[in-house]
Amino acid sequence: MIAANVLVVDDELDIRELIQEILSDEGYNVTTASSAKEARAARASQDFDLILLDIWMPDTDGITLLKEWSDNDQLNTSVVMMSGHGTVDTAIESTHLGASNFVEKPLSIAKLLRTVEEALTEKKPQLNYPGMNNAASFVSIGHSDLLKTFRKELRRVASVDSAIMLIGEAGTGRSAFARYIHDISLRAVNPCVEIVSALLTTTNTEEQLLGKEGKDAIEPGFIEEAQEGTIIINGLADLNIRAQQLFHNILENGEYKRINGNLSLQIKSRVIAIVDENYINDMQDGKLKRELISNLSIQTIRIPPLRDHAEDVPDFIKFYVDLFVEQEQLIFRRFSIAAQNRLRNYPWPDNLRELKNIVRRLLLEGRNEDVSLEEVEIQLSMKEASMESFVKQDLLSLPLREAREKFERAYLQQQLILCDGKVGLLAKRVGVERTHLYRKLKALNINLDTKNNSITKISGV
Repeated sequence: MIAANVLVVDDELDIRELIQEILSDEGYNVTTASSAKEARAARASQDFDLILLDIWMPDTDGITLLKEWSDNDQLNTSVVMMSGHGTVDTAIESTHLGASNFVEKPLSIAKLLRTVEEALTEKKPQLNYPGMNNAASFVSIGHSDLLKTFRKELRRVASVDSAIMLIGEAGTGRSAFARYIHDISLRAVNPCVEIVSALLTTTNTEEQLLGKEGKDAIEPGFIEEAQEGTIIINGLADLNIRAQQLFHNILENGEYKRINGNLSLQIKSRVIAIVDENYINDMQDGKLKRELISNLSIQTIRIPPLRDHAEDVPDFIKFYVDLFVEQEQLIFRRFSIAAQNRLRNYPWPDNLRELKNIVRRLLLEGRNEDVSLEEVEIQLSMKEASMESFVKQDLLSLPLREAREKFERAYLQQQLILCDGKVGLLAKRVGVERTHLYRKLKALNINLDTKNNSITKISGV
């Protein structure tokens, strides 16, 4: 087992040496800093799993330093504040800036060790998400201004204890972001239960959500299992109407009863609901209850699609390469600059999930150490075999009318693929009335093959 790296930041030499001795005896690798300046230098030269940060220091106080790291998107490690009796309230307030806990001075060795252990335990991977290492490491990927702003927004909504609605396209890592919000909130020490909406049926909804009481035992439901923690509803639009009604009633009344039970139980969990970009259409169609959306959208945050921060594609490529080499023992390969640039300029209709799958295939199928542009083109052409390349067309060289037709054709073909060839879903996705959409598809010579559930462009066009 690799020992955790701990940075102790305190201007008092006796306290630094005491903590270093205690933690070193417990097997931790300990580095000390007497000021904010030394702490910055230590972090620049080494990664730490935990920072113990004193509030009062002569040059820059700990709260200011914590805020600096948070504002600069450098709060990628657990931080425990150390405070005297007069600064306990300040230490508690620091949790809103991203600190995971605090310890009081004079230090209790037992409390110090317990707090350190809890902070490091919270930092360990908790997310069972295909292709991701854990929520914290996944969320830290990317250097674009868009993702830096987005991460700050995640920390903001996590600090306000209310329902949250995460809005975004499939494949953007929605579940990981929901888990991350739980992990950095004050609820992190309590359970996080994720409900996959499509798995709830009209026959098992009440039992799964509410639990039931029998003669000899109580079987808790999802809501009870997440008590004091977080409930993630993955795919809100897939939640059946009965389940939506139950959630609405529970959130409105703040209580519920188990099946066969007489005791009213309070709900004390935070609910994070994941919805698609077109959830407004789902409300208009009656698929989503407006009153439930009203209860869940106290805070809303939109997850940016990958095409909106394409400059981060190389960072995610590196992340997935390292992940597959470590977890699946695939052979390490470097992506050439040309290959990375090509992937940066791809529209990524299926977002990070699509990038992850392409990286895995390129590691599995390649023989050379470097991933070439030609290999990337082959992978992308496999996805675009039945449609005009959305990327390669030089629309600026065409007359306006022809350029518009080519764009619309490529756009609708790609959207149809994402909708599995279903025009009803396509109409909702692109916001066009179905009858008009059929006419548009016919005008653009896009043929629907209803037997094979596929689409083709009429030959010769």
